[in-house]
Amino acid sequence: MAKIDRRAIADAIPLFLPAIPFGFVLGLAATEGEMPIAIGWSTSPLIFGGAAQLAVLTLAGTASIWAVIVAGLVINTRHVMYSAALAPVFQRQPRWMRWLGPFMLIDQVFALTIAHVDRPPDEFRRYYLTCGLFFYVNWQWATALGMVVGPVVPDSWQLEFAPAIMFLGLVLIGINRVPQAVAAVVGGLVGLVTAGLHDRLGILIGAVAGIVAGAIAELRQDRVSATGLLSPPEASR
Repeated sequence: MAKIDRRAIADAIPLFLPAIPFGFVLGLAATEGEMPIAIGWSTSPLIFGGAAQLAVLTLAGTASIWAVIVAGLVINTRHVMYSAALAPVFQRQPRWMRWLGPFMLIDQVFALTIAHVDRPPDEFRRYYLTCGLFFYVNWQWATALGMVVGPVVPDSWQLEFAPAIMFLGLVLIGINRVPQAVAAVVGGLVGLVTAGLHDRLGILIGAVAGIVAGAIAELRQDRVSATGLLSPPEASR
């Protein structure tokens, strides 16, 4: 049986702390939404994605099932980029890891593990799974506690700003890659500005803005790199 990577836990704790208020937001949404509370909480172990969960909880009962599904898929589009970035290292993993590992690929896990892709496959797998399980297990109690504590938290605490603050915190981890930083900053700032919109649409707007900004930054970076590669031959003419 693989041992727990203690370094992974130490790295994950600072990123989980800002997620706790977000868990309270989800717990509060589950108690206020149209879903039965038990079904609302079940989105935590089944979806395991805060922004997508919040969209499902807030849209359930007020939108069609297809609108809820599309909203969740759009918000999680950024995970396609995460998967593409980790694809080379996952190709060196056992089949069971390639099938089960992506379920744990949330923002924080990607931000932590992208810096460890050069480690041997077994060490990377242990680090990745430790991070993923840490967030998965603790996310369950955070959202459950949110159902109890969320309804009695004073409005002055401004819990609606928790998601934006959490995503902004990821910038500190992903700052070594400009497109990731751009996506996180834009998504966080737009989510912060639009946090007061009805049905928490600010989460959806912030996620889409971050995805678009990150994609544009990636394209611009690729063009700059291509121009740099072409410049020496052109200069010698």
